[in-house]
Amino acid sequence: MSKKISKTEVKKQIEKFFLNIKGKTPKEVKKIKKLAMSFNLPLKEKRRTFCKKCLSPYKAKKIRIRNKIKSIVCEDCGYVSRWKIKIS
Repeated sequence: MSKKISKTEVKKQIEKFFLNIKGKTPKEVKKIKKLAMSFNLPLKEKRRTFCKKCLSPYKAKKIRIRNKIKSIVCEDCGYVSRWKIKIS
């Protein structure tokens, strides 16, 4: 029988996971992502620390900024993630 965990415990677990994401595998990232989705918790800025396609954490990422768009190239799969830059 599995023990039920609360939403606050899950938040702490996710925060702890993302403190040291460099040493994690895509499988572990997928587990945390599923955990966040099951408890309806948004990852917000944490989504930008791993590749959207292969879920591997960015190591030595190539970053390009052009026309208010930040492009990050994954060195594992070559996928280019593009994010709008908010200028306030």
